[in-house]
Amino acid sequence: MKKPLIGITTFIGKNNLEIPKRFIDVISSEHGVPVLLPEIENEDLIEAQVDSIDALLLTGGDDVDPALYDQDPHQKLGNVEPERDQYEWKLIDFALKRDIPILGICRGSHMLNIHEGGTIYQDIYSQIDGKELIKHQRNDSKEHFTHKVTIKKESKMYDIVKQEEIFTISNHHQAVDKVAHGFHVAAKTNDGITEAIESTDHAFVIGLQWHPEERYHTDESSQNIIRSFVEAAGK
Repeated sequence: MKKPLIGITTFIGKNNLEIPKRFIDVISSEHGVPVLLPEIENEDLIEAQVDSIDALLLTGGDDVDPALYDQDPHQKLGNVEPERDQYEWKLIDFALKRDIPILGICRGSHMLNIHEGGTIYQDIYSQIDGKELIKHQRNDSKEHFTHKVTIKKESKMYDIVKQEEIFTISNHHQAVDKVAHGFHVAAKTNDGITEAIESTDHAFVIGLQWHPEERYHTDESSQNIIRSFVEAAGK
């Protein structure tokens, strides 16, 4: 049986393109073939990249440029990568057109939502008034869970993890604000932050605020998410 090819977006390092090895490990553990996607500018070649893969994994990284969703930069905005934003925008264009599975993690979830017309909080701690937020940015071991999320029963995410509450690893100061048309919220934290969105128009297009790749080897819900993604790519 053909092994599905999973295209994985790369981070922009100081002098090169990088990817945490854990993304490669979790995809290959589910018998997917990891294919690293270097950032390029030629639109025809980007389309060729998408045509060569069976699914797209949008990884985390720096903040998304607020110009993409027509906002001025907030004082708490972090580093942005406009070139990466433009590249991933085109990747999403072609991936949605082909209707291949897409899994967006953290920044990747933000890119999906913005691409389809939604917005994000540039800094949840200074832009959400009226209540005290829980800690969403961790500064301890990545092996420890950050917080729990509540999953909507009428969602694909619930079908995948088969639980209404799971513990997750998160590390972010931005989050989905206005949810894009054609998407719905599939999971939230107890303080109301959107933790998962999913397309109502595509078989498998999901954005997660948390990081299933961090606890894949020890957490069943994380395993189920990665496994379902690779299985969808193989159909």
